[in-house]
Amino acid sequence: MTKEKHPRIPSSTYRLQFNRWFTFAQAREIVPYLHALGVTDAYASPYFQAGAESLHGYDITDHNKLNAVIGSREEYDSWTAELHAHSMGQVLDFVPNHVGIAEPLNEWWMDVLENGPSSRYAPYFDIDWHPLKSDLRDKVLLPILSDQYGRILERGELHVRFEEGTFYLLYGERRLPIAPGTYRYLLGIALQNLAEYKDEDFYAELQSILTALEYLPKRTETDPKRIAERIREKEIIKRRLERRCAEAPQVQQAIEKALARINGEPGDARSFDALDELLNAQSYRLAYWRVAAEEINYRRFFDVNDLAAIRVELPKVFDAVHRLVLDLVRNRAVTGLRIDHPDGLYLPREYFEKLQQRCAKALAIALPQDGRAIYMIVEKILTGAETLRKDWLVHGTTGYDFANQVAQLLVDSSAETAITKTFHRFIGHSLPFGHLLYAKKLQVMKLSLANGRSAFGAEPLVSRFHPRSARACRARNDRLFSRLSNLSRAGSAGKRRRPTNHRTRRHCGQTAESRD
Repeated sequence: MTKEKHPRIPSSTYRLQFNRWFTFAQAREIVPYLHALGVTDAYASPYFQAGAESLHGYDITDHNKLNAVIGSREEYDSWTAELHAHSMGQVLDFVPNHVGIAEPLNEWWMDVLENGPSSRYAPYFDIDWHPLKSDLRDKVLLPILSDQYGRILERGELHVRFEEGTFYLLYGERRLPIAPGTYRYLLGIALQNLAEYKDEDFYAELQSILTALEYLPKRTETDPKRIAERIREKEIIKRRLERRCAEAPQVQQAIEKALARINGEPGDARSFDALDELLNAQSYRLAYWRVAAEEINYRRFFDVNDLAAIRVELPKVFDAVHRLVLDLVRNRAVTGLRIDHPDGLYLPREYFEKLQQRCAKALAIALPQDGRAIYMIVEKILTGAETLRKDWLVHGTTGYDFANQVAQLLVDSSAETAITKTFHRFIGHSLPFGHLLYAKKLQVMKLSLANGRSAFGAEPLVSRFHPRSARACRARNDRLFSRLSNLSRAGSAGKRRRPTNHRTRRHCGQTAESRD
């Protein structure tokens, strides 16, 4: 392979959809069968670490680990060895532009949720830390709730837990970190529960931990030295807390009593005030999933909330994402790459150039004159007269356009007039396809991608909205922004007027009339 001047070009491929129902071991068993069919290359779906229940593999949580439910590295190597024994290659479906964030297995995203802008991985994502809605400043919106925030809270569906020196939030099966600096909300209550032990060493130790939390660099720090200090000190604090609980059961019991108090009691709305305050202090804001279209402040794969875009154009992100795949190229386990959704790349041409250069280096070969060291295709949907860019160092597309042409062989075009007349009679009017296409694209922009329009347009009415009127009434927290956004869009169309919101605040220690 090291002497080859050109990459291996497959003449026929067979798609293997890896998941817990189809593993590396099973793929190894069918290699002789595929070879007998005339298949030259296995076409593998993404098989890096993803959700255990994922059937597609595109929700990758770690690009540098194989998915354990698909198999071990030994089983993977056994499969690729069988491919080599039959002179077969492997084209890998690779996802460079987004990661799955629904699982706690995604260490980058969990770190961002714990540490906010001070996370070492915050630059890896496209997060607007200063969105139009000021109560989202330095926070990430998490539209994961099945109902409005206040209802979920007061039904007791949000629970703070403590384990091995670390506090975390549990919502159903979803686990979210609690910012270390906010541990004082809970440890302060625990300290009160230990009032009778004021002369004990563990009491003084807990006081010392609370003092350390006060001096912990804030989650809004962006200075590298302060971030490094925060990373170091927060873990020391967690270890101290874990050790103290192990050595003094009274501390563990006091924390458990504090948790029972802060988690509230369904039926008593005021009992959730402390938990509400704790959650408001986090680097994320929990929200009803329906508000995502207008309020989301991180870039996604289209409008899929659980797939967050990553900034692979940054050298450190590129290196982190491609470490394992380049190792597989180096070992000749992977002989071709199918790049998923290149339109999600900020600089696609530069990305392909860099990846080809890195593959050449991994293969220990000189970069060919055409710049293509490895067979590479892209999942690019070409429409109408659109053609693949000539400056992309790839060998073509995945073939959606070809499949569309082949499908035409199964369509009797002579029936088009009759079918069109029948369709028009059914809908009751004639509608040119171009008009329909435009209307539906506009609909997607207004609904699914509404927040992107808001960011570009800097909607003025929303920027004047005071967040306290919504935060004061947590039961309506996920409603008001949508209403104001609608009014703002109406204003941008020439119907500009300032909305007035008359509501009654609840659960705030008082009842008062609230207005913008």
